[in-house]
Amino acid sequence: MRTSFNVSDDLLSNFDVTWQAEGLDSRSRGVREAMQEYIERHTRLEDVEGEVVVIIAFDYEHEAVIEDIHNVQHQYQDVITATNHIHEGEWCLETLFCRGIAGRVRELMCRLRDFDAVNRVKLLHLAKR
Repeated sequence: MRTSFNVSDDLLSNFDVTWQAEGLDSRSRGVREAMQEYIERHTRLEDVEGEVVVIIAFDYEHEAVIEDIHNVQHQYQDVITATNHIHEGEWCLETLFCRGIAGRVRELMCRLRDFDAVNRVKLLHLAKR
């Protein structure tokens, strides 16, 4: 589908520099990727039904909550497909790669946010293509 829209010369110039620096093969490809990222960033998990693919990133104080975090992760093995864990001093950063029913993933996020020793819980929702 062809479409057109108005943008400032400066915005278009900056966009062209960016997509070319990224090695994309066309402006159209850059616009498609930007639109997809916009949709993903503005889709709230609370508004989604059905199966989702998400990455949950969170940080926490290791000693205070590690056992509880592991217990929660075991309860949600049906949606957690992989994890990654790194230590940053007394704090840990963990990523959970998830695929499953949106409601179940929402439950997992709520459980992670329940712990005082968990600082932040961030979600990257990968919209279906």
